[in-house]
Amino acid sequence: MAETEQSPPNATATATAAADKFPNVSFSIWPPTDRTREAVKNRLIETLSSPSILSKRYGTVSREEAVEAAKLIEQEAFEVAGNAVSADDDGIVILQVYSKEISKRMLDTVKARSGDSAAAPATDEPHKAEEEDAGSSAPPQSEKTESVADDE
Repeated sequence: MAETEQSPPNATATATAAADKFPNVSFSIWPPTDRTREAVKNRLIETLSSPSILSKRYGTVSREEAVEAAKLIEQEAFEVAGNAVSADDDGIVILQVYSKEISKRMLDTVKARSGDSAAAPATDEPHKAEEEDAGSSAPPQSEKTESVADDE
């Protein structure tokens, strides 16, 4: 990941120049190296087991659960993306499939886990609804009822 951030502003021109100098060297982004796949799993573990926007909504997963989930998520995403390989693809589309699959499966995992765990106390539910309505420009339900009554 750090390599991408430090690439020169005109990376395409640099890559083309390098290809001209070294015609026998090829560059491929798919399949990812084992090191990259491990980094993806580590990031998944961190995301699932640390406080974040995701954990605020669905809860934090224990480190042990996160390790198992990360392995499964990454493996399944890798297999799906690997099946999406086409001969005329330079790897970018496959990498996008891999990334989207990881995101989708991570979200599915936390959603399923939050559904399996004990529900939040009933007293929190009306409070959540009030918070959601606070950002809404729609009038409260009581005002809607009154305006309908006034129209009759």
